[in-house]
Amino acid sequence: MNDTALLGPWVRRFLLEHLIVERNLSRQTQLSYRDALRLLLPFVAVRCHQSLDRLSVEQVSAESVRAFLQSVEEARHCTCATRNQRLAAIRAFAGFVAEYSPEHIAWCGEIRRIPFKKTGQPAVPYLEKPEMDALLRAPDRTTSQGRRDYALLLFLFNSGARASEAAGLTIADLDLAQPSVRLLGKGNKIRFCPLWSTTVQTLAPLVAERAPTEAVFLNRCGQPITRFGIHTLVERCAQKAAAKLPSLASKRVSPHSLRHTTAVFLLRAGVDINTIRAWLGHAVVSHIFSPAISRVISRPRPVSFPH
Repeated sequence: MNDTALLGPWVRRFLLEHLIVERNLSRQTQLSYRDALRLLLPFVAVRCHQSLDRLSVEQVSAESVRAFLQSVEEARHCTCATRNQRLAAIRAFAGFVAEYSPEHIAWCGEIRRIPFKKTGQPAVPYLEKPEMDALLRAPDRTTSQGRRDYALLLFLFNSGARASEAAGLTIADLDLAQPSVRLLGKGNKIRFCPLWSTTVQTLAPLVAERAPTEAVFLNRCGQPITRFGIHTLVERCAQKAAAKLPSLASKRVSPHSLRHTTAVFLLRAGVDINTIRAWLGHAVVSHIFSPAISRVISRPRPVSFPH
């Protein structure tokens, strides 16, 4: 099998050269594309009864990709949006191969003819103040892990940071003297958010006497927490809080819903939408507010933030 027919070298060039050097895509996009191929290739290898290192480009057929996408939805219980995200990565990879290997243009065309599924815009829930308070009370702050959990939840609520932004946060990004945080968002865009005094007091002992290059939030093993770890933490605390506040049980609480909660609280406090957009790092206001949240504008309520 010649080099252009073998799949492995193409994957390497795509991930290590094309995405980074040629496209200069954000780290999160790179990881998303990598994860799509990490799931796809073992799936194809099993279907073809072939070892991963001997897979050919042609074995990643349109039929195999369709079967993989079906398994993403049915076996992995992912949404159509996730299915479309995986397909986007696969189509980008096929386009890259065809660009440098004309003999694979027909193969690329078959892959790129696989359609995206139409998806609706899901309503993202937000928490009312009693629910947010209950979530913040969930961690056991008598333990070191509980104090870390509380600090992370409070930071997410204060900053409206994405899970990936909180996971990548380093101590150097914090300015506790002039309370603010530097966040690296989508497209490598940098924004600064103010920190409440309560957040500063909570974070200070967490980062004391540690190197500026270290991650702010660590897991149980002392390693930087991942965005998946943050999702698990939020869900675990929400489940605990729901035992005392039943209204939480009917809501899907995630880092993303905490971003919407931050937006709602800022809106109710009288902050204008453009400021909220800059605070959360959104270029388009409609991406911040779902229709349900937009209705808050017509029925504002006074809220209080931690000081």
